[in-house]
Amino acid sequence: MRTRTPSAARRRITGTAAAVAGCTALTLSLSAPASGAPGGGRDLARQTLPASDGWASAEGGTTGGAGAGADHVHTVTTWEEFRAALAAGGDAPKIIRVVGTLDATRDGCAAFEAPGYDFDRYLADYDPAVWGHDREVSGPQEDARAASAKNQAAAIKAFVPANTTIVGVGRDAGITGGSLQIKGVDNVIIRNLTLESPLDCFPQWDPTDGARGAWNSEYDAMVVYGSTHVWIDHNTFTDGRHPDSSLPRYYGELYQQHDGELDIVRGADLVTASWNVFADHDKTLMIGNSDGAGATDRGRLRVTLHHNVFKDVVERAPRVRFGKVDAYNNHYVVPAERYGYSWGIGFESQLVAEKNSFSLPAGVEAGRILKKWKDAPVTVAGNHVNGRPVDLLAVHNAQFPEEALRSGAGWTPTLRARVDHPRALPGLLTARAGAGRVC
Repeated sequence: MRTRTPSAARRRITGTAAAVAGCTALTLSLSAPASGAPGGGRDLARQTLPASDGWASAEGGTTGGAGAGADHVHTVTTWEEFRAALAAGGDAPKIIRVVGTLDATRDGCAAFEAPGYDFDRYLADYDPAVWGHDREVSGPQEDARAASAKNQAAAIKAFVPANTTIVGVGRDAGITGGSLQIKGVDNVIIRNLTLESPLDCFPQWDPTDGARGAWNSEYDAMVVYGSTHVWIDHNTFTDGRHPDSSLPRYYGELYQQHDGELDIVRGADLVTASWNVFADHDKTLMIGNSDGAGATDRGRLRVTLHHNVFKDVVERAPRVRFGKVDAYNNHYVVPAERYGYSWGIGFESQLVAEKNSFSLPAGVEAGRILKKWKDAPVTVAGNHVNGRPVDLLAVHNAQFPEEALRSGAGWTPTLRARVDHPRALPGLLTARAGAGRVC
């Protein structure tokens, strides 16, 4: 009897399964290692982004704080220690090891309230039955809310300097209630953290937002703003203890206390987000935040998203303006309720989305994966839905002919260090993506 030779696709899947079986979580030593060589060996804090691993590997690559001396290696266990470590040493290469969960809001929302703020009074003053829907809110309670929000912002934002690596130690390191601001810097690595989305204590009521008004919130778990060479790897972004389903409603509308999980905006460039989990969120990942930002964003916002899991997220996975974005080998587990879309095609965007996999529940059609916000070309190829190849552009255009999208993003990605078969992604990424699962 002749022995059959497995197909290339099957060999790839079999090899991936073996890799998953042999993968164990990496536990970090708290001692400062001496090695600063490229790659950094097995010490997560000294590892650098491999060559050809997405846009962040271009134009010099991303090394973060891999070359930090012993006096610039910090181990932190509280939010206060973390912010002090960020501020120490300027832009010299720096490593910050996070042990346990850092809580930016452990004293609760009351700690941020400005004098005179009274939420019950706020609700009474701006009740649509009293205030109406034709003007924005103003007056003493809105002023007190804004002052309270300013207090919270000052307490929960942490500004990451250039040449920094932030890494979680072990399986259970993370940040809750904080907002990491990677703003106007170069060369940052963030890995192995569970980031619970900040809960805005003081959302603003906007009676003019839509027909019924809406509550609008601030604070993303992480913002990359005008920064370059950023590697975001093996993190878990989640609403954690406060999913939208747990939030109250006022004036008949959801009291929305979450913004995004990750925003990449305002001239940010050369970013790779790999092996992360984005879970249980609404407005998840935005690349470019304004159609009018061409002066800063055109020619920038080059972002690679690969081997990430998007689980039960409603929209923006990602939504793109301007950027050349390469989204490949991601796995999407689409929620049965409230699903909007995954890939938002926005102003002057050039999204290439290839070899991704989708798990769609009954009743959600594949045409909804794409969403046209503005006319822009998109490349989609080799994607699988529920284990089968599907031409996502064709099914979108058939389902929404009035919102038909053009094929051909106009560029071909080359910075792909590893490409897996879409059928391997559900098992591979379930085992390997997210915090505590670095191999």
